[in-house]
Amino acid sequence: MALTRDDVLHLARLARLALSGEEVDRLTHQLSAILDHFTALQSANTEGVEPTAHALPLANVMREDEVEPSLPRGAVLANAPAHEDGMFRVRGVLE
Repeated sequence: MALTRDDVLHLARLARLALSGEEVDRLTHQLSAILDHFTALQSANTEGVEPTAHALPLANVMREDEVEPSLPRGAVLANAPAHEDGMFRVRGVLE
């Protein structure tokens, strides 16, 4: 499918792009080539092929949750830049 110069200018106007004359000529050729590829894809025989979102089946790879003991509070707070009364001290974000 060949796009015209007017088609490209219309697309540029919709996208709010300012294109030079050289850019319009180049994009007319490039966009037409892209549409030709889609035309070729439409002619492929897809009879009996189910639509897919992924080429391979997806599976959840996360492990089951297991309860484990947590780190001691002192060890965690030792890495904090500031702490107070056994809690992290952070800068206020609300006034």
